[in-house]
Amino acid sequence: MSLAHGRPYLAIPGPSVVPDRVLAAMHRPAPNIYEGKLPDMVETLWPDLKAVARTRHHVALYIANGHGGWEAVNANLFSRGDKALVLATGRFGIGWAESMHAMGIEVEVLDFGRAGPADPDRVAAALAADRDHRIKAVALTHVDTASSARNDIPAIRRVLDDLNHPALLLADCIASLGCDEFRMDDWGVDVTIAASQKGLMVPPGLAFVWFSDRALAAGRGADLRTPYWDWEKRALAEAFYQYFGGTAPTHHLFGLRESLDMLVHEEGIEAAWSRHARLARAVWAAGEGWARQGAFRLNIADPAARAHAVTAMRLNSPDGTRLRRWCEHEAGLTLGIGLGMAEPGTPEADAYFRLAHMGHVNAHMVLGALSVMQAGMEALGIEHGAGALAAATRALAGDPAPARVAPAREAPVRERVGPSV
Repeated sequence: MSLAHGRPYLAIPGPSVVPDRVLAAMHRPAPNIYEGKLPDMVETLWPDLKAVARTRHHVALYIANGHGGWEAVNANLFSRGDKALVLATGRFGIGWAESMHAMGIEVEVLDFGRAGPADPDRVAAALAADRDHRIKAVALTHVDTASSARNDIPAIRRVLDDLNHPALLLADCIASLGCDEFRMDDWGVDVTIAASQKGLMVPPGLAFVWFSDRALAAGRGADLRTPYWDWEKRALAEAFYQYFGGTAPTHHLFGLRESLDMLVHEEGIEAAWSRHARLARAVWAAGEGWARQGAFRLNIADPAARAHAVTAMRLNSPDGTRLRRWCEHEAGLTLGIGLGMAEPGTPEADAYFRLAHMGHVNAHMVLGALSVMQAGMEALGIEHGAGALAAATRALAGDPAPARVAPAREAPVRERVGPSV
């Protein structure tokens, strides 16, 4: 017997839950791609995509995933032999550096490990040593999906400004956009990358690149640029098909229109940031409760450096994998694997797992997921601290103080009717 029958909950950090409204918007016959409703609708997407990233600058859309977004940025900005400084705080920072290196870009990696954000002082030292200003760009993940570390982008911008270093600032917001506060223009970011399958609540298949006029100028003449990845043809298109380098991703675009209606025009992007922050605090409260006894730990110790979109966690090996499998097969909750936190195939890899709380997620979904995780630990005999779920409910209620519980009292004496048994 399993309790997993019913609607499953995919709580991995992408693809995230797709709203029924988005699915319904995509469920339609193939449209005319030359004129009419589709081209007219697509013109409404660009202002809302800029609103999500908080920018007045350019945006290009690609039929790709986040890795395609990396490659688009690499191709548009760099020539072979150009140098980039990559600040790595998890597997995806390393992945972007690997993508650059494979395309012929010289990459210097500052690896800050898997358990915290980039240190601005180390970044300052690396940039100060670049006296010839060979470093063309500083690249980092806003949130690394694997470690759930969240980087302080304004602090890195201040380092560049204080040193008067001309490098562009590139932000991978694939895991964070629509979930964590992000202000491209106010924070001095030159290039932002995102994808459709996380906070934007659309199935995988779309990548987005926002870029400033400064980045546009810096990339002109880049010898890695190819016709398909060329962001000028897309962002400054003169014909509909140029937006997409060919045939439009028709049904994804209808889904995107619906998700932007929900995120920008109905909830509002700042309200979405607040919702994600509140839900994240509930997850952290539960995690800190479980950590009071046993091996459970939140991967990022400092709350200020934790993502609001996903939380990486660990137990003793192999309990992380045991808990994931119990949650999925016995309760219908799929948690994320501990991607890149340890060498694949080693015992340590079975310690880590992740809970996503990004996109189309609300209070009862998060509380349900936490309750299932606790049930799994109890069913498997995994030691954990008490009071975690109560702490999570207090975090969602917005009450930082302990809940007031009425003292126990005797049941009132009731008049008996009829014979006693």
